[in-house]
Amino acid sequence: MPTESDTHYDPDLGSKFIFVTGGVMSGLGKGITAASTGRLLKNAGFDVTAVKIDPYLNVDAGTMNPYQHGEVYVLEDGGEVDLDLGNYERFLDIDMTSDHNITTGKTYQHVIEKERAGDYLGKTVQIIPHITNDIKRRIREAAEGTDVCIIEVGGTVGDIEGMPYLEALRQFAHEEPEENVLFTHVTLVPYSKNGEQKTKPTQHSVKEVRSIGLQPDIIVGRCEDRLDPETKEKIALFCDIPTEAVFSNPDVEDVYHVPLMVEEEGLDQYVLEHFGIADEALPRGERANEWRDIVTTEKDESVDVALVGKYDLEDAYMSIHESLKHAGFELGADVNVHWVSADEMADGHDGQLEDVDGVIVPGGFGMRGSEGKIEAVRYARENDVPFLGLCLGFQMAVVEYARHVLGLEGAHSAEMVEDTPHPIIDILPEQYEVEDMGGTMRLGEHTTVIEPETLAYDLYDDTSCTERHRHRYEVNPNYFDQFEDEPLTFSGTAGNRMEILELEDHPYFLGTQFHPEYTSRPGQPSPPFVGLVDAVLERATGADDTEQESADADTETEVTH
Repeated sequence: MPTESDTHYDPDLGSKFIFVTGGVMSGLGKGITAASTGRLLKNAGFDVTAVKIDPYLNVDAGTMNPYQHGEVYVLEDGGEVDLDLGNYERFLDIDMTSDHNITTGKTYQHVIEKERAGDYLGKTVQIIPHITNDIKRRIREAAEGTDVCIIEVGGTVGDIEGMPYLEALRQFAHEEPEENVLFTHVTLVPYSKNGEQKTKPTQHSVKEVRSIGLQPDIIVGRCEDRLDPETKEKIALFCDIPTEAVFSNPDVEDVYHVPLMVEEEGLDQYVLEHFGIADEALPRGERANEWRDIVTTEKDESVDVALVGKYDLEDAYMSIHESLKHAGFELGADVNVHWVSADEMADGHDGQLEDVDGVIVPGGFGMRGSEGKIEAVRYARENDVPFLGLCLGFQMAVVEYARHVLGLEGAHSAEMVEDTPHPIIDILPEQYEVEDMGGTMRLGEHTTVIEPETLAYDLYDDTSCTERHRHRYEVNPNYFDQFEDEPLTFSGTAGNRMEILELEDHPYFLGTQFHPEYTSRPGQPSPPFVGLVDAVLERATGADDTEQESADADTETEVTH
């Protein structure tokens, strides 16, 4: 129930459910719209959670190519899920579980297992009611104990794989009191060549929704600019909703400004009134303002960080981009991320790193790009450029050091080169007999013990940290002895597993076997990212001072002559 007792929310009112669907095209921003709505309701004092429905047949997102589907986000319980759940965790500041991600594969697998066990007592197992009942059960279980549950349906209305979910929502609305359910439909409102906002795509999309038996209560128009009053009135007329139920969600400079934009539109107040809980909410003047304060922080500095990866797609590294933003909020800096092709770095394209103030080598799998990542690590190490290696980036930092400092020629990861003479990185012992790919890695939260008087200790201000993992390989224990007296030290461990590395006498050189980006939030930035951006700022400021001193010296010389 509400975290703020002042709301006087009555538990007897029951959980409220907001279903968010999308039309016209995918990638419109349903997730951000839903997360922004949840953020405003949380500011008003209510406990909010979310569910993401992904109609694909995969059981989870773990085996998906990031280039097609964006990053695989990892939850604390080890669930490998869609990146939208990362947005929900960041916007709502909550920790979710795999139960908050419903997929067709997960639902059908459960129903088929029950059928095989004879739980249906010989009945014919069908989409209706067995699949739809399982969908409804999952939604109710995920919402248990909260005031508001926001359910986003992936894809667009009309997709064949999404039909069972929309039917389940129709049944859900029939079973729940009317005041406990709200349908939000997000659509595209494009411009014509003459600059007119066109409503026809929205009309057709809503017609499709209504043909299924769902009537939107709210329509959110995604457009480059705010919707004109005439556009809102036209949408309301043709889609059979009040004009005040049509809201703008225009393009903004940063997704973290979307809650501020839809709040100006009055979306949160309309939702509260629809549910009949406006009187239970905190008064406007008493609502939490931390979000606005954080995301509108003035930026005094601007720095450039290279992300050396193999996917030229921001969504493939979504959490890293967001973590850098969070660190920037904390330190008052804009962090400009420059993607650098790991494939090209393998040919020694160091020039791509000369104009940046920091380097990140992210996680990943497979041989492609690994040599380029090793070269990026080498460049950062040898040129005192602040460096952060994540998961595979951590492993490639160990390989790079083994090759170029310890002199272990041909050192590599057994993941990439099975017959390497020096398998510095090797498969986890518990993975020897594993055959299935999905959900079988070392996943989820694990605790790392941190050595005192180290960079890692300074960052976390503690002798341990709990972070999320996603890997199948680790530093080979057979090579630990060779690192004992080296400047490269392992400052974080989990039993016999190396979790954090750092390099002495370097402005900032840190690698983590875990993924700290998954737990970073606005207002609670990830320590390794804060450390990186802080070091980058110091380096950039130092470079500016040097340039200024050089310019002053030139001026003095000219005056002298």
